[in-house]
Amino acid sequence: MRHPHLTLAALALGCAVLARAASAAPPALESFFENPAFTGARLSPSGKFLAAKVALPGQRDRLAVVDLSNNQANIAASFSDADIGEFVWVNDERLAFTATDRDLGRGDQHYAPGLYAVDRDGQHYRQLAERGITFIRDGIGHNLLPWNTYLLEQDGAQDSEYLYVLHPSLEGAGQLGDFQLQRLNTLTGRVKPIEAPAHNTQWLLDQHGEPRLTITTEQGTSSVQYLDPASKAWRVLNSYNSYTGKGAHFTPLAFAPDGKLYVSATGRHDEQAALYLFDPATGKLGTQPLLRVKGYDFSGHVITDQHRLLGVRYDGAAEDTQWLVPEMQALQDAVDASLPSTINLLTLPARPDASWVLVEAYSDRQPHTFLLYNRDTRKVQMVGETFAHITPNDMGRQTLVHYAARDGLNIPALLTLPKDRQGKLPLVVLVHGGPWVRGNHWGFNPESQFLASRGYAVLEPDYRGSTGYGYHHFQAGWKQWGLKMQDDIADGARWAIVQGYADAGRICIAGASYGGYATLMGLLNNPELFKCGVDWVGVTDINLMYDGNWRYASDLSDAYKQYGMPDLVGDQVKDAAQLEATSPLRQAARIKQPLLLAYGGADMRVPLYHGTKFYDAVKAGNSQVEWIEYPEEGHGWKLPKNRIDFWGRVEKFLDRQIGQH
Repeated sequence: MRHPHLTLAALALGCAVLARAASAAPPALESFFENPAFTGARLSPSGKFLAAKVALPGQRDRLAVVDLSNNQANIAASFSDADIGEFVWVNDERLAFTATDRDLGRGDQHYAPGLYAVDRDGQHYRQLAERGITFIRDGIGHNLLPWNTYLLEQDGAQDSEYLYVLHPSLEGAGQLGDFQLQRLNTLTGRVKPIEAPAHNTQWLLDQHGEPRLTITTEQGTSSVQYLDPASKAWRVLNSYNSYTGKGAHFTPLAFAPDGKLYVSATGRHDEQAALYLFDPATGKLGTQPLLRVKGYDFSGHVITDQHRLLGVRYDGAAEDTQWLVPEMQALQDAVDASLPSTINLLTLPARPDASWVLVEAYSDRQPHTFLLYNRDTRKVQMVGETFAHITPNDMGRQTLVHYAARDGLNIPALLTLPKDRQGKLPLVVLVHGGPWVRGNHWGFNPESQFLASRGYAVLEPDYRGSTGYGYHHFQAGWKQWGLKMQDDIADGARWAIVQGYADAGRICIAGASYGGYATLMGLLNNPELFKCGVDWVGVTDINLMYDGNWRYASDLSDAYKQYGMPDLVGDQVKDAAQLEATSPLRQAARIKQPLLLAYGGADMRVPLYHGTKFYDAVKAGNSQVEWIEYPEEGHGWKLPKNRIDFWGRVEKFLDRQIGQH
């Protein structure tokens, strides 16, 4: 398994410096939508070793480990019929990982990710959980864990051969139920279930890497349950509505070195949630926030050592870091001096015993790039690039903007403009899905940058209902599908016209999932504004979300339909007239603009019948409707061939409708 001549430079094959000379021709479509050349790396707890997924063109992703003392690497694990999926360090000598297949769409996937462990030198390899659904035994005769066993995705103590895994129950139609936590020995394969209240949905390990907190959800109510170290009993810290968030005093994030909780909470004088310290013993929130991000709810994670809070990784306009101790700020300054054109996110080893720091560098034009920084030599080494064929100097600039909706609500948005293009441009209003999520952060986005590289301005609004901007902004979107949420999007397009960015006669609306629904409603509500639309995997009727179809499975849970959708989207009985009036399917005959529709045959979030029913309804009175179906795809395009095909069609469609002929 060892490859003594493989080096860190070989792992970064194809990588170059962060700034490249601009090219005359537009970047190739494939460079935006190929599979990422590199998908991340992780330092071992000591910082002496680096693990990463690597692959040469045409090969499977393999798990490589670099000894940073001599820059030598070896392949610790690989599959002949699969790619390495997720991976974590169990301790400084051992890793756990899963399997995936980057060449299969959702409809062609018939295996679970499985679970495996191996030493960093390739020794003591062991399969721990099944990949198939049938019962099997491993080669030593031990029973394997069932296929529905998953990594927790939290670093535990990392000081033994044990880690924690999740074993969710199965509720049918792709839905997972109670997430039981188990302690797993990665050498023997033996597990021990953790005793806890039922109906778990989330877990949080404490400062020692042990289970200390779980969130349970039943009948639309979620409870934060805490394992009291004094009484050894679980008790409820807070209960709230699982979907609207009403009653949630805080969101737990991590345990502090002294056993208190870092939480996201709204204090007495906060418009948005901030980072606070919460004492489980007294049930009280700190009087002052540890960090407030102006204009945004706190979202992110804390960075601690064994004794203190070092800094906070947070989501503001972009993802960035606020360091709270001078030595860490000095380290950040040194890295920034070496990489002055990017935001540089530093990741420290859990128990540093070496001088290496992992750096993730990015900007609006620079895709995420991973490097190592040595604190002693102050030198940077390339590890890998996510989009190896993108030249940053060819990309457009992205700006955070704000505009007022017609009722005065402040709407944040990202505006991406083509490089070296000024004046009134054809505009694509790109609507994010969810809708109860935050849209894209400032940074490299392959979709908006691809459109900008073809000469389009791109506006991405965080309309009301989007999260991350305070509870009022979120709540303002309740029951506003096709109504005020839609007005926010139209108001953004009009703002771009007034500001001189957009040509009023050449505006197209586009989006996926909820963004696809908003595309169709935009064509209905504002035909004078939107000249064309691109809807992929979009909802076409709210009642279809409730009622489903006997031929297709949906992963929308019955609990969400009962306890979430009536308040957030609309009640089928009480709001029947509104749901009818805001149904693209029911009003399809009114859409006369050119329209591109694309759906996945294996989509369980917005099943195929949303698309086929709407296509049948709209094409009767509109000859300018194009239909694409990717039979093996789910809720979005996993396969590069389909991403490239789809965006190639989008490019041609936009060029015909609003392009510069």
